[in-house]
Amino acid sequence: MPAPEPVAPSDPEGPFAAHGLAGTPGTEEFWATAAPASTPSADGGWTTLFLWRGSSPATVDFESWSDPVPMLRWRATDCWYAEVPMPARLRVTYRFLAEGAGHADPFNPAGAGGDRSIHATPDAPPQPHWPVLGSDAVLPLPRTRIRWASERLGGRRTVRVHPVAGGGPLVLLLDGDDWLHLHPAMTAFDAAAAAGEMPPVTLVFLPSKDRAAEFGCRPELWEAVRDELLPLVAECGVPADPDRLVVAGQSLGGLSAVYAALRFPELVSRVACQSGSFWWTPEAAGLADPLGGPVGGAVADLLRERPAPAGARIAFDLGEHEARMRPHCERVEELAGQAGAAVRVSRSAAGHDRAGWRQALLRDVAWALA
Repeated sequence: MPAPEPVAPSDPEGPFAAHGLAGTPGTEEFWATAAPASTPSADGGWTTLFLWRGSSPATVDFESWSDPVPMLRWRATDCWYAEVPMPARLRVTYRFLAEGAGHADPFNPAGAGGDRSIHATPDAPPQPHWPVLGSDAVLPLPRTRIRWASERLGGRRTVRVHPVAGGGPLVLLLDGDDWLHLHPAMTAFDAAAAAGEMPPVTLVFLPSKDRAAEFGCRPELWEAVRDELLPLVAECGVPADPDRLVVAGQSLGGLSAVYAALRFPELVSRVACQSGSFWWTPEAAGLADPLGGPVGGAVADLLRERPAPAGARIAFDLGEHEARMRPHCERVEELAGQAGAAVRVSRSAAGHDRAGWRQALLRDVAWALA
């Protein structure tokens, strides 16, 4: 969506005290209380204050929710700020662009990798089991790793495997490196299992090399998973039940997961899909507006052609603020139910953003295995 216009301060002393900051802007007392803060706005949403300390201009860069927002300098200080209008119920990943590089928010304890942070409006639902980790945190990695040199896909990749609560059905996490290095999925699944909200499972973190090539509606990825990867997982020594496989994917990964359930039902019958790219058709990438094509894209066509495989369970989630994705996702959700799949539909307090999909990932994997 277009960038919201920064709110011009109506108070000659600036917007800082209204957001709970103390001290004169630019002083050490002021920086000691600095943090991103959201206050209610008249339209039912929020106005969020972001702060950056530096000598050169800075911009707040949001992940998929809006265009970047330029920050304003407060007088002759090192304080740069932006008051950004936000809707109700939003969790968003962002970073600061300054001095030619991207930076995490040094005043926000919630990080997502080394150069991004996460902000949630006060009315965004909590995300139990996902720890708050700073941008400098080193996330734990599974002990078991598989070196996979795929003949079908080409290249080498490292696949990590982690048994949760002793291991069980396989959960294949597409874009696995994001769930290892940006968002601590291993820790979250362990915590959900300890709380009784997740059955024992075995996580398989599958990294992608070329998302556009691998996650379209093409069979090569799933042939490689079936014939190459799963035998390697079976040999790795981690307890796992390959006969109950859940595939979890987001965006193009969600598209690919649902495609696999329709075209490879003997392999995939359970799916957790967040914000699936159901606008996808073989021609879409070459269009000036890829989302402007047939509603539901190639997956909708597949669902019209054939009934859903017996026993298919597909959980669909979409960000509440993904207006252009909604028609495509709603069409596929409707057709999947009509085709005979067991379908769960939910909406997360986010745009097209992994930070907003995290809780749906846990909940929907558990549902898929119920």
